[in-house]
Amino acid sequence: MTTKEKCIVAIIGAGYTAREHIRAFQDIPSVKIAGITSRTRARAETLAAEFNIPFVCDSVDELYTRTKSNLVVVTVPELAANSVSRACFEYPWTILMEKPAGYNLADAEDIKAAAQAKKSRVYVALNRRFYSSTQTVTSDLKNSNEPRYIKVQDQEDPLQALASGQPALVVQNWMYANSIHIIDYFRFLGRGKIVNVKPVVAWNPSKPGVVVSRIDYDSGDIGLYEGIWNAPGPWAVSVTSSSRRWELRPLEQASYQNRGERKLQTIEPHVWDQTFKPGFRMQAEHAVYAALGKPSLSTSIEDAYETMKLVRDIFQQ
Repeated sequence: MTTKEKCIVAIIGAGYTAREHIRAFQDIPSVKIAGITSRTRARAETLAAEFNIPFVCDSVDELYTRTKSNLVVVTVPELAANSVSRACFEYPWTILMEKPAGYNLADAEDIKAAAQAKKSRVYVALNRRFYSSTQTVTSDLKNSNEPRYIKVQDQEDPLQALASGQPALVVQNWMYANSIHIIDYFRFLGRGKIVNVKPVVAWNPSKPGVVVSRIDYDSGDIGLYEGIWNAPGPWAVSVTSSSRRWELRPLEQASYQNRGERKLQTIEPHVWDQTFKPGFRMQAEHAVYAALGKPSLSTSIEDAYETMKLVRDIFQQ
């Protein structure tokens, strides 16, 4: 799916993630990145110079006034997402927010309610949905009616997050800031509605270690979440049916094993996921479709909020 209709894009933030979004969006011929703003103007000026972005602005208001963008990409720290997104909701552009859209569930609900009150078109950058590995698996699963067993393995190290400069409040809610990346797989790999989340090994916030939960769908599919905190472990996803097992480990790499076979068959990632931050190029294209009113796979803020609720249910927060 392609479009020749022009889309003007603005960027909020000037860190690593902003730079990766810029690279992905600039690869789309119909896109023009017209402006950027950041709390650190010097960093915005550096990116503007590198990518030939015309306007460096000092506020969200100025960014919209000078660019009249169709789409704004918000790449700010978790604790700034609420105030920055509210400033964006004052204007009629489409908004793509970096995940998580809120540092915890209450913050996410507040942002969602504010967006709905302003009738803003808001999407959340859950880029792992756009990995070519993910697309390969979901495309194959469309052809199967067999019951699915979905296993998601998570590993988190909050002490390392603190040491890297993450704020204490974000680290206290680290399952929303980071585990959301992988818990989101339950939302689209299982069929139907999640009807029950049952702790197998309950989360202990005073002594984070192992947390395991069973997830039941009204389709009969079953999920198992295994989180390992403060110990080694992988990020991995598998989907097993009676005829085929898919495995994402690492998440960017899809492999499958057919019934009666012992060997995993590997599918090479799409060139986009080797050239750009994985998922970002396809995600950018679908954000453009959304901004132009075309069919899009972009994740709505309401959809992303449901993943935040699943995080809450798993960790019983």
